[in-house]
Amino acid sequence: MREPERRGPRRASVPVSDTAAVVLDDTGVVIARSERAASLLECPPGQICAPLLGLLPRAGTEAGPAGRPATIPGGDHAGQKVPLICTVVQLAAHAPGGPDVDAQWLVLVTPAETAVEAAERDASRRRTGLSHAAAAGIGASLDVIEVAETLVDLLVPDFADLATVDIAEQVLVGDEPPRFDTSGDVRLRRTAAAQSPEISAEDLLAVGEALPPVADSTLMRPLMEGLPVLVPDVAVLRAKLGVDPASLPLFVPSGAHSSVAVPLYARGLILGCVTVWRSQLPYAFGEEDAALLQDVVSRAALGVDNARRFTKEHRSAVALQRSLLPRSALDSAAAETVGVYQPAGGGLGVGGDWFDVIPLPSLRVAFVVGDVVGHGLDATAAMARLRTAVRTLADLDLDPGELLTHLDDLVLGLSSEQMAGESRAEPAVLGATCLYAVYDPVTGQCVAATAGHPPPALLSPGGEPAFVAMVPGPPLGVGGMPFEVTEFEVQPGSMLAFFTDGLVDSRGGDIEEGMDRLRSALAGANSSRTLGEISQSIVESVLPEEPADDVALLLARTHALSPDQVADWEFEPDLSLVAHARELVVGQLSDWQLDELGFVTELVVSELVTNAIRYAGGPVGLRLIRGRALVCEVSDPSSTQPRLRRARETDEGGRGLFLVAQLTDRWGCRFTSTGKTIWTEQPIDGPLG
Repeated sequence: MREPERRGPRRASVPVSDTAAVVLDDTGVVIARSERAASLLECPPGQICAPLLGLLPRAGTEAGPAGRPATIPGGDHAGQKVPLICTVVQLAAHAPGGPDVDAQWLVLVTPAETAVEAAERDASRRRTGLSHAAAAGIGASLDVIEVAETLVDLLVPDFADLATVDIAEQVLVGDEPPRFDTSGDVRLRRTAAAQSPEISAEDLLAVGEALPPVADSTLMRPLMEGLPVLVPDVAVLRAKLGVDPASLPLFVPSGAHSSVAVPLYARGLILGCVTVWRSQLPYAFGEEDAALLQDVVSRAALGVDNARRFTKEHRSAVALQRSLLPRSALDSAAAETVGVYQPAGGGLGVGGDWFDVIPLPSLRVAFVVGDVVGHGLDATAAMARLRTAVRTLADLDLDPGELLTHLDDLVLGLSSEQMAGESRAEPAVLGATCLYAVYDPVTGQCVAATAGHPPPALLSPGGEPAFVAMVPGPPLGVGGMPFEVTEFEVQPGSMLAFFTDGLVDSRGGDIEEGMDRLRSALAGANSSRTLGEISQSIVESVLPEEPADDVALLLARTHALSPDQVADWEFEPDLSLVAHARELVVGQLSDWQLDELGFVTELVVSELVTNAIRYAGGPVGLRLIRGRALVCEVSDPSSTQPRLRRARETDEGGRGLFLVAQLTDRWGCRFTSTGKTIWTEQPIDGPLG
């Protein structure tokens, strides 16, 4: 429980001319007195002051630094007898093991009328100050706990000696609480508390703990209607609260003399409860105090409800974002990958950053990283559209530049619909960037293109990290500009780092400084460490504690196939060479100890090579790749797309590609700069993973 900073005097300021001072010993004998005391009390020095004797603590007890004010009858003020307000303060005490020194007590005496007037002025000042502070301080945060902590800090120590905020558990996680019928149905958890040093609250329920159930009672029932419960005398509360006496110290602090409880009430729902206590502040809570607290708490209730809604939206956005991203760690024949997504701090939350790892035919893999401007559900939804589009286009096996061109056209279409009002989808995907790269473990080559996105960093074994030199294209949605493809070699065991600009531009400085920080972090990456450990160290060393933008980081450690896992041949356009192609394939499969795949592969090769020679001419390329699957590729110089069809009974041909599709797990076609390649995949030792 925190002790908030003091913002002003705790006691009502009484004019010095109306305050008298008397010093007494343990027996009540007057040791000294002020001139004003002589006119208020008939207690000359050296004699026992009977009116004040009853105020002294009993022998053997200790008094605190300041006692509670007490009223005694009979004092001469302005020529008439008036009640006096007295406060006892200890001056000296018996020192353990020291000389026998009598305790001494200072008694401050003030006419009751003067003290009441000063107290009223002081209470009015406190209420005005609290109202102004609440208007300025409450509602500035979208965090439920921060709103609660701000509230208790406003209330203590000027308005109350102790303040607690208890909030429904559903609200803390962003959900809307049910409509409670009775006070006994409410289940709350202590969220914030603050106290002045003088009050004793050691046994009170601690922050973070759930409040024990409290039975429904007439005393607490007004809370269900959004009304305050004023308890001028805590003894009444102890009697009517209806809890086990052993549990009473969890609810009521010792020494408190009055209390007010006000529900956090918004839209007809009980979000929580605020309770304040007075112990050292001399006067009990009154109706004006309860009304003021209700006004302050009503502001806080709106702040809590807004924070709850933000928490729910943030949680939904995070869940959506996480569900759209691939598994954080993947391992394929081409690369081992680990991805990290870090939402923005400072209340911004999740945004439109994403990464993806897409398996491609022939054991290749595509690495994708992108960024949609904005935060929240809108940015996440826009990111989902882009990610789905990239996966669809990747299935067509386009080169990176062509894929980004199609993606750019899609974004232009979405933006046009939004601006014309033809689509209610939010938002238009404007300001998005994307980088798409394809790595081939057979050739060790990587081809990439970027649409306004930072280039990847490449760390070769035994080398220094460097950013790949790429010609950046415009961001998606600009239109009319080509995306240049960059091809670079990647050595086996190299590490590629794909990232969004939030990683290198998070501190508001020059982006080059951020890229230098990333380069330094990659330079310290030990090849013996796992990618998960490396990604964590990069995030910790490059990002601040609360990044200003969300961040996506994808690390890939590349693999390469050995030469004995690949076999390729080239044939002239002569149909008599088809039999030779079948012999070569069967022999290679025997060398790889994959004889069980020989029959199907021989049929596939025979059909594809025959079609290539007959309809496309030559030369015809044939390649086998042995990885986690057996890949068979046939290349020819034609750009004609093969079509799968079902032949009729009277047709003399048209069944070959249908048979290929039935005999293999997957098949497809991709276009190259010199023609096209038809590929098939067959599982090795079970179905493809």
